[in-house]
Amino acid sequence: MTQNKSAVVTGGAGFIGSTLVDRLLAEGYQVTVIDDFSSGRRSNLEAAQASFADRLHIEKLDVRQSEVSDFIADRQPEVVFHLAAQADVRHSVADPIFDAEVNIVGTLRVLEGARRGGSGKVVVAVSGGTLYGEPDPSNLPLGESLPSDPRSPYGVSKLAAGHYLTAYRHLHDVDGTALALANVYGPRQDPHGEAGVVAIFAGRLLAGEPCTVFGSGEQTRDFVYVGDVVDAFMRAALVNEVDLCNIGTGVETSVTELYQAMATDIGGPADPVLAPARLGELDRSALDASWAADALGWRAVTSLEEGVARTMDWFRTN
Repeated sequence: MTQNKSAVVTGGAGFIGSTLVDRLLAEGYQVTVIDDFSSGRRSNLEAAQASFADRLHIEKLDVRQSEVSDFIADRQPEVVFHLAAQADVRHSVADPIFDAEVNIVGTLRVLEGARRGGSGKVVVAVSGGTLYGEPDPSNLPLGESLPSDPRSPYGVSKLAAGHYLTAYRHLHDVDGTALALANVYGPRQDPHGEAGVVAIFAGRLLAGEPCTVFGSGEQTRDFVYVGDVVDAFMRAALVNEVDLCNIGTGVETSVTELYQAMATDIGGPADPVLAPARLGELDRSALDASWAADALGWRAVTSLEEGVARTMDWFRTN
């Protein structure tokens, strides 16, 4: 086991963050979670607290506050994983100032804490689904060499976060990597949110309620399992001078195909309920993770069938 390693995880009570916390603790890290619990859940950390109370510290803080910088600087973590975010595209359109406060100012608060605390590495989660805008489908799966073209305040704020990482490397010798995530799914995902169609379908199927698909159902997404994503974060912490990596499977799965796989698992209705398409939704999306294989030694190893089965099992018991 790795000894005497220390990490801060912002958004560590969330779906991806808490899964990352579990992995860090299992590998011997001292872990500090920063979360304002606006969407993260303390229940996501209960098992970790029970097993690793001596190595897990949880602090309720909002990343927009100046105290966040002071707190991180005092902890002096070797690596900071920044997952706290305003992650709803539609909310970013309705309130772009709040989006910028959380995603841009919040990232700067975290970077300042890392700089002052002597951290060697910051890994930030960004959105592969919004970073590249609406590219020509012939470019799928999308590679990092494509120009950034975000079409929402959320996409713009996450693009800015990546640029700040690069600036801090040049100015302050704090190395940073942005991971552009595809559609992450798995245990602990919120079934009541706007994002996370796997969790939404799981919650409704297990409750015996109909599932709604907006649009034709032929729109595609790149579904990547949370355990694989956490592995990418762990690997990114160990490399230097890698600005951006796509984290996905490179495989397009239609929303209808996803629904049918999940309905088959539980014995639900063969077809979902169709509703009008939502404004601004991408028709097709998938990320080319070839660079992650080269730069991080990472690739997705969990099939959709296996990941869906694990997710459904978790929802059945939680």
